[in-house]
Amino acid sequence: MPREGTGPDFIEALARGLDVIRAFPPGRPVMSLSDVATATGLARPTARRILLTLEELGYVRVDGNGFALTPRVLDLGVAYVRSMGLWDVARPHMERLVARTNESCSIAQLDGSDIVYVARVAVPKIVSLAVQIGTRFPALQTSLGKVQLAALAPDELERVLAEPTRSGLVPRWQPGVEERDAELREVRARGWALTDEQLTLGIRSVAAPLRDGDGRVIAGINVNTHAAETPVETLLEHHLPALLQVAGDISADFARLANVPHVTVAS
Repeated sequence: MPREGTGPDFIEALARGLDVIRAFPPGRPVMSLSDVATATGLARPTARRILLTLEELGYVRVDGNGFALTPRVLDLGVAYVRSMGLWDVARPHMERLVARTNESCSIAQLDGSDIVYVARVAVPKIVSLAVQIGTRFPALQTSLGKVQLAALAPDELERVLAEPTRSGLVPRWQPGVEERDAELREVRARGWALTDEQLTLGIRSVAAPLRDGDGRVIAGINVNTHAAETPVETLLEHHLPALLQVAGDISADFARLANVPHVTVAS
């Protein structure tokens, strides 16, 4: 069935193909044709044609009696990161921060009520949740999410948090509206956010916002630690000052990059 509210330039086949890619949930790498058809609301013949097209393009492979995404799907997300120029700007600063703290550093952006990781420099430590580019977590229970949610206007905040998470996780911290708003007011006032095992046991992190040239928050950057190894005092007294410095440096560099004049010369 055609989607409601679409204009004359809307390409239904493209939308359906993206729906099929998004149909694969966390922890379920292989899905049958029937599973994909049910998850997307597509007829089986339509779902089959899309899957076979995606297979020919290299985004899907046949796995036994089902289908699985391939790593080429990551190219779609990497194209976004590269188009932003954020990774090129942030990488040397992130590497310097990791060398100073000996902890992993990540950048994430809001996507609905979730955060999605778009850049990461990791150290080899065992943590309870695996993180890679494209990983998504509920925003409210992460330091990366809090610094971005705190920058939203009240109406926008309610709209964003009304969207269901697509992370597949149930966070430990489930605040009411008053507790949530008090937390975000504190983040807004001090300019950084702390998460202490609110997402899951063992994860403790601190984050700062990244801003564009107009001062708008465009992402968050954090230092992530294992709660059993790094006390809150170390996180705040040692790691946080370094993080705030790096967040300022990345924001300044990103603003300068955005303001560089671009001239197109006819050949």
